Amino acid sequence: MDLSPVHSGKVRDIYEADSDLLLMVTSDRISAFDVVMAEPIPDKGRVLTAMSAFWFDLFSDVVPGHLVATSPDDVDSHLSSQSAGLPLDWVGRTMLCRRAEMLPIECIVRGYITGSAWKEYVASGTMHGATLPVDLLEASQLPEPVFTPSTKADEGHDINISFEQAVDLVGRDLAERSREVALECYQRGARWATERGIIIADTKFEMGLIDGELVLADEVLTPDSSRFWPADTWAPGATPPSFDKQPVRDYLDGLDWDKQAPPPPLPDDVVAATSARYVEAYERITGLSFGDWPGATTSGEPT
Repeated sequence: MDLSPVHSGKVRDIYEADSDLLLMVTSDRISAFDVVMAEPIPDKGRVLTAMSAFWFDLFSDVVPGHLVATSPDDVDSHLSSQSAGLPLDWVGRTMLCRRAEMLPIECIVRGYITGSAWKEYVASGTMHGATLPVDLLEASQLPEPVFTPSTKADEGHDINISFEQAVDLVGRDLAERSREVALECYQRGARWATERGIIIADTKFEMGLIDGELVLADEVLTPDSSRFWPADTWAPGATPPSFDKQPVRDYLDGLDWDKQAPPPPLPDDVVAATSARYVEAYERITGLSFGDWPGATTSGEPT
């Protein structure tokens, strides 16, 4: 395809479709401990694309999304002047999106305390600088969901910041609107998932501006941008296994590996188990068969 590359990340490759549109292609690449594995996870990119499309539609009355199309025919019609059609491997993993001016903050919402928030709480009794109740356990549900922004790091890890620091970066009106939208989308998504046996512990939203209007962008409530926990295994005091790359993490944790590139090879059974977890998460949350998604080659089996 004669498209100009804009950016290549750990998972997504972005191309310029025209002056107003971008093509986001979600690969099957998977990273763990900030290292990209050599082995792809079959259909992972299609799962992330399908799930994002589902949430963009569900949240359309809360906030506009930058997504224009995922259907191969619709994408091809927009690109007809530049291409004879999507490459076969891009089918089902491609989002045609409006170009947005992205905010320089990650819009994180936490409903449960885990990850970096738990480490801060153990050390200081706070989360992003705000004092929390003294009796929380790891993976406890917070009294109410909390907007906890972070910076966007070009290299290394994002840095957790306070809401007032986010105000300094984007202005008060935009920070407050981003917080309102992020909390509403999280709460709606969490209720939806809970009814289907999955807890969304926390998530990261990307937002930007198109013609001055705030929009939801990138991936939305996927196993890569969120922590999905099986509701029937959750209990305060320990973090349950998640519906994402958990089989990869578990395997790598059992090796004598320094968490630096190059990574060790992943066995076939770990790759298959990880693919199945992604597919199962999609099917449980959406109620749809992943086999009906364009280009899908795998089907989920409960793990």
